[in-house]
Amino acid sequence: MKYIVQISRIFTGILFIISGFIKLNDPLGFSYKLEEYFGADVLNIDFFIPYALGISVIVVVFEVVLGVFLLIGYKPKFTVWSLLLMIVFFTFLTFYSAYFDKVKDCGCFGDALKLTPWESFTKDIVLLGLILILFFGIRHIKPIFTKLATTIIALLSFILSLWFGYHVLSHLPAIDFRAYKIGANFQEGMTTPENAPKAISEYTWTFNVNGEPQEFVTNGSYPKVDGDYVGVETKLIDEGYIPPIQDFSIESDDENLTDYFLEKDNLVMITMYNVTKGEPEGVAKLKAFTDEAIKKGYTVIGLTSSGSEDKAQLKANYNLNFDFYLCDEKVVKTIVRANPGVIILKNGTVVNKAHWNDIEDINL
Repeated sequence: MKYIVQISRIFTGILFIISGFIKLNDPLGFSYKLEEYFGADVLNIDFFIPYALGISVIVVVFEVVLGVFLLIGYKPKFTVWSLLLMIVFFTFLTFYSAYFDKVKDCGCFGDALKLTPWESFTKDIVLLGLILILFFGIRHIKPIFTKLATTIIALLSFILSLWFGYHVLSHLPAIDFRAYKIGANFQEGMTTPENAPKAISEYTWTFNVNGEPQEFVTNGSYPKVDGDYVGVETKLIDEGYIPPIQDFSIESDDENLTDYFLEKDNLVMITMYNVTKGEPEGVAKLKAFTDEAIKKGYTVIGLTSSGSEDKAQLKANYNLNFDFYLCDEKVVKTIVRANPGVIILKNGTVVNKAHWNDIEDINL
């Protein structure tokens, strides 16, 4: 039992640290996932949505710290009880979203590793088993350093986690796992290669044959059956290749301008998923930066999901010399984790991106 507990301790601690750090690298992204869970279509607890970012930071810092506590043996009872309560909650959450098909990506490992809800539920069941081993074998969890050293490491892990969370919120994620990272090309990200795996679906056809309903399964072709057609059900077996960039577009009220702008030699995109929720200090910096970019020959546009009136009001309030175009809100949130954010493209390839806090550091 002693050795089993130590193996469970190491595996669980490392997994919690990795999972927590990936989300701590992008707490804003995790808050968007929490908003999805809190929404009317999933848990229907909308009143938590305004606090999603704060909850996000607390959860991911706690996740990292618990992993460290477990590895160094700091306060075993508190650590194991906390791990147990946390994994029970997340196991329920992933089962609920998987069973009722509510959330397609659990967000357990941010954008670094996509897991389906059922995959995430399976992972949580394994973790629950490991934590139960720790729970019943808690007497075998001993500190690996002296009491003072263990306390100092525990405190440092908490302070460093809080600092790192604050740092990436004030700038951008230290590691960018998204399809819009520096060096990525938009056109390539939206394209499906010719030899890419195709989606595979299974079709179950129902026919009335001699007064009896009978089912016939095909890969899509209409079956040759001597009977009356009743209905068909489709089941997706394999999604096939899915381009990393989906739903991205640059649209005016009249036309789709995506290809037109992505072919520009030097393009600055100001991203604001909602112009009414933009940080006032950040929006105030846009005038000087975009005027300089235009002066140096850049094409400057804005991307937002906001309506025409809100866009016109923002442009007038800050005397901006560029136009905002329509883009899906979720996509705009993904491109740059800031409101406003800046992304610079050359013929569709990302050459720079920045949080509004760092707008003065961009070299045009």
